[in-house]
Amino acid sequence: MSDVDQTPARRGRPGYDRDQILEIAVQVFIEQGYDATSVASLAMRLGLSKSALYHHFASKEEVLEVALEEALGGLEGVLEDAGEGSARDRLERALHGAVLVLVDKLPYVTLLLRVRGNSDVERAALDRRRAFDRQVTALVRAAQTEGSVRSDVDPSVATRLLFGMVNSIVEWYRPSGSEGAQELARDVLAVALHGLAES
Repeated sequence: MSDVDQTPARRGRPGYDRDQILEIAVQVFIEQGYDATSVASLAMRLGLSKSALYHHFASKEEVLEVALEEALGGLEGVLEDAGEGSARDRLERALHGAVLVLVDKLPYVTLLLRVRGNSDVERAALDRRRAFDRQVTALVRAAQTEGSVRSDVDPSVATRLLFGMVNSIVEWYRPSGSEGAQELARDVLAVALHGLAES
């Protein structure tokens, strides 16, 4: 018997792996809303039975948790990778990295930004987002102390404004557009940090 003969036929069922299921599920959550998406409708969109879906994920909540980890893990890694140097340099690297994560994980960050805290998984994600914001705020405060960014703006307000700009990218950025991730990150830094510079 040849190798081809030993390969089991899929008999019309899409051959999704876990990552592909996750990608499609995230799109469905974004389109329909997480709460409004049932496991049955998710399975139907995938062309799978519910049992086939459960082979990869134990529940709809697990799909959400894994999806949110894609976004949160990337953002938390940005702060870990900010490295040494002045607070302004670390803030600049954190912002630059956050834009790159957003572009690389666009659907996952979009989903994260739509989480409202209606489940334990969502509340845990919101807690991690708040912790991220506090760390960025601490960087802004340190940069103010060293005199490298303006000190007449409350650091928590500055953080909200900075990430309001970064997070708005999910609403209009298209990877097929004229600007790539690096160019976009450069532009965000130019606008954000020029506005924060001491005169």
